[in-house]
Amino acid sequence: MKIWNALLAYVSAGLIVSIGFAVVLVPQASAQAKGTVIEEIVVRVNNSAITLSDIQKAEQSMHEEIVHDCQGCSPEKVDEIYKEKQKDLLRDLIDQALLVERSKDMGISVETDVVKRLDEIRKQNNLGSMEEFEKAVESQGMGWEDFKAQIRNSLLTQEVIRREVGSHINIPNEDVKKYYEEHQKDFIRPEQVALSEIFLSTEGKSPEEMASVEKKAEDLRNRVVKGEDFNEIAKHFSEGSTAKDGGVLGVFEHGQLSKQLEDIAFKMDKGQMTDVIQTKTGFEILKVEAHFQAGLQPLDKVENEIMNRIYSQKMQPTMREYLGQLREQSYVMVKPGYTDTAAVPGASVIQEVAPTPDASDKKTKKKLPKPKVNGQ
Repeated sequence: MKIWNALLAYVSAGLIVSIGFAVVLVPQASAQAKGTVIEEIVVRVNNSAITLSDIQKAEQSMHEEIVHDCQGCSPEKVDEIYKEKQKDLLRDLIDQALLVERSKDMGISVETDVVKRLDEIRKQNNLGSMEEFEKAVESQGMGWEDFKAQIRNSLLTQEVIRREVGSHINIPNEDVKKYYEEHQKDFIRPEQVALSEIFLSTEGKSPEEMASVEKKAEDLRNRVVKGEDFNEIAKHFSEGSTAKDGGVLGVFEHGQLSKQLEDIAFKMDKGQMTDVIQTKTGFEILKVEAHFQAGLQPLDKVENEIMNRIYSQKMQPTMREYLGQLREQSYVMVKPGYTDTAAVPGASVIQEVAPTPDASDKKTKKKLPKPKVNGQ
């Protein structure tokens, strides 16, 4: 997997799924590498700025994301999706800037997590060292520091959302039961198993190397047996495309898995793990996350699924309410000709002051009170 796609997949799985942000992952423009470019400021967000080149880069990376996510789509379909998402692109950039600034007010640091995320992407791309990883990033036209900044900003915004929004979304048991009763047809299913995997590839390996891969798979399985988390092991060591999601493979009915895997998986109960299984392409370890018998699934089997559905329904409006409050408490100035589709009338203004000998290039910044979510 290319570094570009790995990072797109990482950010998409975290930030975009949560709040619908545009991805702002961009290769450095060759023109910028040749000399200084005078930036046109389009938006001021408190003491930070969004420039025209930021918008252009975001548009470019958004198009890359659409092509990556909609493989096989016609150019017309890609263009249709692009135009629809482009409407809220500036809003999303402002949202991200507000959340990053909010993280500073809250004193949030994610530097340890940045290192971990970089190492995860390095391993998923089978790169031996961080120096090799840095060269691979730069070979694709991205600046290393820009690359790290994108991951840092993603982690900061996710942490703000978790603390300030997600923690305020409560789902009473009564709501879960009501949803179950009103949507029972959604839970009438054939027999299914939900699986996660740890996969080690043997493609192109010699017999001696295959033996080494098998031993590594056995060692990983033993670590889980001794108490380590299966999904964390998968995230760090699995070589499959599911590694970034902690090895989550999906939900399968009879006939959707190879017979070799089906014969094993459908005999197992929730929480059980297979031995190391040799397949045509590598060594596989499966864990049964859930086993649903045919028919109407009992509430306790689908409770987490229902809670996730209700959470998703509540997240978007709650998130927009929170971001509206941030706008009210911030200085957001948009250049004429550009539109913030989530603009809030009467936003607060920050006064700029002349620099002093001890504080050149600094502006005053108002300390923001903690926004309220749903009145809390």
